[in-house]
Amino acid sequence: MPAFLIRLARFTGRLSLALGAVAALIALFLALIALTDGAGSGLVAWSTAIGAGGALALWRGRRRAWPARLVPLVPVAVAAALTASVCIPTVPVQRQRPPALPFVATQHWQLSTGSRVAVYHYPPARSAPRHPVPFVYLNGGPVRGISVLDHRFLRLLARQGHDVYAYEPAGAGRSDLLPMDQYTISRSVRDLAAFVDRLDKGKADVLGFSAGGAVLTRALADPRVAARLHRAIIAEPGPMDGPTAHITGHKGRSSARGLAPAMTGPRSTHVPRYAVAFGLMRLGLLSPGTGLIGQAEGVNAFTAADLGSDTASAYCARDAHRIPTEDSAQNFSFSPAASLRIQQTIKDSPSIAPRLGRSRTPAMLMIAECSSQVRQWATAVLTHDPAIERTQYMPGVGHHMWNGLDDNDDRAAAVITAFLQGEPSPLPNHPTHETVPAFLRDHE
Repeated sequence: MPAFLIRLARFTGRLSLALGAVAALIALFLALIALTDGAGSGLVAWSTAIGAGGALALWRGRRRAWPARLVPLVPVAVAAALTASVCIPTVPVQRQRPPALPFVATQHWQLSTGSRVAVYHYPPARSAPRHPVPFVYLNGGPVRGISVLDHRFLRLLARQGHDVYAYEPAGAGRSDLLPMDQYTISRSVRDLAAFVDRLDKGKADVLGFSAGGAVLTRALADPRVAARLHRAIIAEPGPMDGPTAHITGHKGRSSARGLAPAMTGPRSTHVPRYAVAFGLMRLGLLSPGTGLIGQAEGVNAFTAADLGSDTASAYCARDAHRIPTEDSAQNFSFSPAASLRIQQTIKDSPSIAPRLGRSRTPAMLMIAECSSQVRQWATAVLTHDPAIERTQYMPGVGHHMWNGLDDNDDRAAAVITAFLQGEPSPLPNHPTHETVPAFLRDHE
C-alpha cells in the first residue's frame, strides 16, 4: 500500500476517533442537562462533562512526551466550545414586555388571585344597539398574548354593540409572570372568576377560544364560577380534563399543515441554547421550571416562526397560500414553559364530566370544518354539558375561525351575536347531543 494511503487511513481513523470523542462529550453534556434539570444555566452539566472529558484526556496522554500529551485535549476543547453556547443567553433574561398597541390602551388589573393581567376594553359603538351584558374574551395558547388578528375581531364585535373586554393570561403578553408552580388550569379558572368580579358589572358573557375554551368549560363545571357567567361560547376547545386529553381520534377536514409555505423570520430554535431547552422540555426531559433558562428569558426568546406548522394547521387546506399574518413581531408573546405546565395539569386532572353534567349556564359550541383539534375534545363538551343550546359547525374555516379572510369574521360574529341575543342562528344546529355518534362516525 502506498505511503500516502497509509497516512490517509491513519488520519481518517484519528479524525473519526476525535469526532466520536466530541460526540460522546456532547451526549454526556445533554444527559447531564436532563439529570440536573439544567441547574445553573447548564453550567453544572457543562463543568462536569468537560471536567470528566479533560481528566480522561490527560490520563490517556500521560505517557506521551510534551506537547503530544495535550493532543487528546483537542476534542475536549472542541466539545467545550460547542456546549458552552447552550449555557450563554442570547436574549435579555429580564422580562421584555411588548410595546403598547397603537389602537387600544393597555390597563393592568390586580386580581384577587394575585395575578396582575393586561386588560383591553373596546366600548360598544354608539351607532349600534348596545348589548347590556359585558363580553369577555379568553384567547388561546395557553399563556399566549392576544394576537393583532384577534384584536381586529374584538373591534368588530364592539362595532356591533358589544361591550368587549379581553385580558392576557398571567405570564402572557403584557401581563405579569407567575412563579412556575402557580401555572395551573385551576388558577386560570380562578382568574376568570376574579376578572368578572373585578369588572363589577354583574354576570358576563364569555367567549373562550381554543385553550380559552378549555378554561371556560371547566368554569362551567364549577358552580361558584359559573354563577358569574350569563352565557358561554366555547369555540374550538382544547381538552377539558385528563381523560379527554388522552383521547386519540380524528380531526376535521384537511388543514394547511404541510401545504403552506414555511414561516419566515428568526427562530429561537436555530440558537443552540433554546433549541436544547425547548426541545428537551417538549420531550419531558426538562421541567417547565428548568434551571437552564428562566421563564422570562424563554418568553423573550420564543418567536412566531418557532410555531412552525402549528399556524398553518389553523387554516383550511384551500387557504394554504393566503394565510394572513396573525400578529406583529413586536406584539407576539408566548411562554412555552408555562404553556407546557398548564397542559400537564390538565392531563393530570380527573374527569370533570359529572360536574359539567350539572351545568345550567346557557352555552354554545363552535366547531370549525378544518379543525386541527381532536374532534372528541369538542364533542366531549357537547356530550356532557346539558346546557349547550346550539352547536355551530363553521364551514370553510380552520381552527382560527375569525381570520380576516373573505367574510369569515362577519360569519363568526353573526352566530355569536345571534346566540347572545337569543335569536335564530344563521347556521343549523349541528351536531346535536343526539347526533354526536354519527358526527364522529362520518369524520366531519
